[in-house]
Amino acid sequence: MNVASTPESSHPTKPLVLLTGASGYVGGRLLSRLEKSDFQVRCLARRPEFLASRVSPATDVVQGDVLSAESLRTAFVGVDTAYYMIHSMGNTSATGFEEDDRSGARNFAQAASAAGVRRIIYLGGLGSEKDSLSPHLNSRHEVGRILRDSGVPVVEFRASVIIGSGSLSFEMLRSLVEKLPIMITPKWVHVNAQPIAIEDILDYLEQALCLNIEESRTYEIGGSEQLSYGELMTMYASIRGLRRALIPVPVLSPRLSSLWLGLVTPLYASVGRDLIESICHETVVCDHRARSDFPITPIGTREALEHALRNEDLEFAETRWSDAISSGGTDPDFFGKLFAVRRGRRVADSREREVAVTPEAAFAPIRRIGGSVGWYSFDWLWQLRGMLDLLLGGVGLRRGRKNPESLQEGDTVDWWRVESYQPNEFLRMRAEMKVPGRAWLEFEVRPTANGAVIRQTAVFDPSGLWGLAYWYGVYPLHALVFRGMLSGIARAAESQALRDGA
Repeated sequence: MNVASTPESSHPTKPLVLLTGASGYVGGRLLSRLEKSDFQVRCLARRPEFLASRVSPATDVVQGDVLSAESLRTAFVGVDTAYYMIHSMGNTSATGFEEDDRSGARNFAQAASAAGVRRIIYLGGLGSEKDSLSPHLNSRHEVGRILRDSGVPVVEFRASVIIGSGSLSFEMLRSLVEKLPIMITPKWVHVNAQPIAIEDILDYLEQALCLNIEESRTYEIGGSEQLSYGELMTMYASIRGLRRALIPVPVLSPRLSSLWLGLVTPLYASVGRDLIESICHETVVCDHRARSDFPITPIGTREALEHALRNEDLEFAETRWSDAISSGGTDPDFFGKLFAVRRGRRVADSREREVAVTPEAAFAPIRRIGGSVGWYSFDWLWQLRGMLDLLLGGVGLRRGRKNPESLQEGDTVDWWRVESYQPNEFLRMRAEMKVPGRAWLEFEVRPTANGAVIRQTAVFDPSGLWGLAYWYGVYPLHALVFRGMLSGIARAAESQALRDGA
């Protein structure tokens, strides 16, 4: 990554694209696509250091803020195309989000015009201007008008609900359906939308770079079908194998709905209110020019939801839970002993132990876990749980393991299956027992100045309220077993090191 004080330091040989919002949901995913394209990429960020680990070495990151016109001048030097991916949903500044949206768009448009930028690409929101739109949607449309008024050709996309792992709409949907078997649904749940997959959004944004037009155009984009948020929740429940009942009520204001969402979803009340006020309006595609101007066939809603769930698992698999938990600056061992740490809908028990042995010696007991060796603590409880699993129709502990000394991905270890294995460093196993949700157990060994640290993390993805009740109901027992298991692994590593030294 080049953190450039002056953009000229990068000397791009390919057309230069300026990307704003690279730390956001859509912008962050667009960044990875642009870095693989035939364009040189420059990111504008208020805090460039926050993007340091996210960009490729060839990407420039320059400091700037759209609310400060002066900071934008150097960022636009040499820019061919600029993406405006900034909005102020949830903004609590004194001026209000509408004025910040207005000022930011005006500054950006003027800087783009002064620099001779060929095109601005902007992602806004669907909604008919014939209706009395929410303040958020009104602001989205106003930003598009301000950008066009600059004289720079603008390709504006107006999208409905975006479906993708980590998107605001998907997080709200998922939390509601996963946590509430019975949902009181206000009127806004039954208003039609046209959900679109994040993959399709990115296709449109990327292809707009080479769109063969000279003037500004506004495109309404959506998925292949129209359905209400209530139908979306029912579809999600079907995919997850959950039974959910929706009970309509005549009145529930966006403010009351947002406070309710704040209790059961990851959304802040203010953000939830902005989102609900937008959902209250029908957001369906009426102008179909995007279908003729872009070779893109949007996928269906069910497929989009299935993609989101699969991608979530992939992102989870590529993320170390230990990193996510420790990043908050808390003592993971303290919380591992007292509480289940939560991230999204998953809960985790994470704890660690330092041992005065090499990382290879620390990992040896982990490599041999299960089968005839057992689980280093309370083996009788593991046997009891295995018998209960057999009674429920599960696999129990009868499968054992193929090789007592070595592991590879795909191996079975009692009721676990190895998902990821890096010798002497990392092991993650997924449970195949009967449980109201999904469960993983992972171990990580890191070298230290005095030996090694063993990090042990149990992760549970509960299926609705029954899953959460199961986790917290047996958590005291789990805490006892997990603490004992880690202690047993540490003792086994140290004992073996002493024998080898003797």
